[in-house]
Amino acid sequence: MTKADVASTKDPVYREAVIDLLGALAYGELVAFERLASDAALAPTLPDKSALSAMATAEYRHFLALRDRLVEMGVDSYLAMEPFREPLDEFHSKTKPNDWLEGLVKAYVGDGIGIDFYREIAAYVDPSTRALVTSVCDDMGQSDFIVDRVRAAIDEDPRVAGRLALWGRRLVGEAVSQAQRVAAERDALSALLVGGVGRPSADLAEIGRMFGRLTENHTRRMAELGLAA
Repeated sequence: MTKADVASTKDPVYREAVIDLLGALAYGELVAFERLASDAALAPTLPDKSALSAMATAEYRHFLALRDRLVEMGVDSYLAMEPFREPLDEFHSKTKPNDWLEGLVKAYVGDGIGIDFYREIAAYVDPSTRALVTSVCDDMGQSDFIVDRVRAAIDEDPRVAGRLALWGRRLVGEAVSQAQRVAAERDALSALLVGGVGRPSADLAEIGRMFGRLTENHTRRMAELGLAA
């Protein structure tokens, strides 16, 4: 963190917003690690097991970077994560995959929705925080193998596509519902987007465009998997 970044986080409302952003993202990365490690144990082949284990390792590395930043800010990182434990756990409890393929789609599409949202919010934070959030959100290259596995399954049995498309739609619906819940409960995080924290914010038109971009990215990911959004 630069001196300017440290100074910017001394504003109490803005500081709370940054803590919320990092806490939410940190808990999301911790749960992603746990979930991918569990999925790796169920992988049908050794290459699949290896790929998912690598993804799980990357998620845990993200968690550590976020946790360390919170500690650097003088924050108890686990207390910062706690407000997001219930909504994220509820999302995952409502979207438990029934099989290997649903787990892959969830890792690619479900996690992607959250990553896009955090990347959008990062546009309104200080440069140091933005760089950290962006680096965490951009490190997704290892998930490319998911596209190959899902497309191969569809080629083998085209009927799979319909079921997985419905699953993808359910994932986005649940993700949006939980995001709205978090926004309603965490005033500082909401204010980061709509104003009230002493920094540039998005107007209503830009918020509309933001949700448009989220929808477009979801549609693109589904298409990459060979699924209709």
